[in-house]
Amino acid sequence: MKFTKSNGLHGEVTIPGDKSISHRSVMFGSIAKGDTEITNFLQGADCLSTISCFRAMGIEIENDGNRVLVHGKGLHGLSKPENVLDCGNSGTTTRLISGILSAQNFDVTLTGDASIQKRPMKRIMDPLSLMGADIRSIHGNGCAPLAISGRPLHGIHYQSPVASAQVKSAILLAGLYADGETRVTEPYVSRNHSELMLSHFGADVHTEDTTAVIRPVKELYGQKIEVPGDISSAAFFLSAGLLIPNSEILIKNVGTNPTRDGILRVCKEMGADITLLNEKTSGEPTADLLVRSSNLHGTVIGGAVIPTLIDELPMIAGMACFAEGETIIKDASELKVKESNRIAVMVENLSAMGADVEETEDGMIIRGGKPLHGAVIDSHLDHRIAMTFAILGCMAEGETEILGAECVNISYPGFYDDLKRLSK
Repeated sequence: MKFTKSNGLHGEVTIPGDKSISHRSVMFGSIAKGDTEITNFLQGADCLSTISCFRAMGIEIENDGNRVLVHGKGLHGLSKPENVLDCGNSGTTTRLISGILSAQNFDVTLTGDASIQKRPMKRIMDPLSLMGADIRSIHGNGCAPLAISGRPLHGIHYQSPVASAQVKSAILLAGLYADGETRVTEPYVSRNHSELMLSHFGADVHTEDTTAVIRPVKELYGQKIEVPGDISSAAFFLSAGLLIPNSEILIKNVGTNPTRDGILRVCKEMGADITLLNEKTSGEPTADLLVRSSNLHGTVIGGAVIPTLIDELPMIAGMACFAEGETIIKDASELKVKESNRIAVMVENLSAMGADVEETEDGMIIRGGKPLHGAVIDSHLDHRIAMTFAILGCMAEGETEILGAECVNISYPGFYDDLKRLSK
């Protein structure tokens, strides 16, 4: 895909459903009793991998393109798959499903694509093993493929070294099947979609400061889930509206969960003109975001805000190139173990466009104000990288070409169409 400088973006855009919530709605619906109806489900490759895995374990799932109907069979209703479960490119699928599979009465092997087979799984293998799970890395390198033999589990109190919703959720899902209470304490609170949704399905789950607590229950029950728009996908149009002169965009029905809204807080700190309209607060909070072109200034991003915007940091780094002064991103070493090493990839590609950017051990330093020019960008097949540089290509002089641009289908299949439509 090739991009050139834009004269302004105008109009409305409705963001696809939240990826994290779409994954969880299928997983929890599959192990609940009765039907779960999901609307605004994200039809991205990652979430379709989750559907495929549960279908392989005997769950009937109807998917007509926007509405998904999961015919759940209860906590103990899954059956042994005939083949290896393929999680595709989805770390969420791989890690969360491991918590569920650890307690089943069958053996299973989990794998994924080349990227998944390099991503760290010891972070879930260690706590699940402490619960009594039999889970091992087949190649002995702490990565997928994983061999899991279902076992009776017991509750633990796990002190997680990282604030990771995937780690926390894997442990909580195993905790549904444990013989007692399970606690997960994080250094900072990570996104809490699992806790909110599990409670909705009838789980005994609550939060104490940075600790999530779950107790086993006899059954979960099917629910109706309306998936809000994904703030991680909204981030790209949010940034485009702020950066591209003469722009005004209304981004509809975006999830504004306080464990996910760090980008809104950082943008406000940088001087952004963003207005929240039509706010709703029941269940997962949502709002429409009215975004206008703004003059931004640098800031320091670190500490407790990092887990609330971890997936948005590539786009925030891109924004910082156009902000006045210096922006420091720190405490973000999690970026190294995403679909790509996002710190190294951002520094490499921003430098190719002429940005003044410096890699640090746990983030980067960006000195804004240097004009960017077009370049050939290697997305490393990372959807967040591809979308970030599509937006930056609309700001840069000359032409920007993105290699592997089709990887946006993982989370936002209609992204390029929406960008083109707003550019008219």
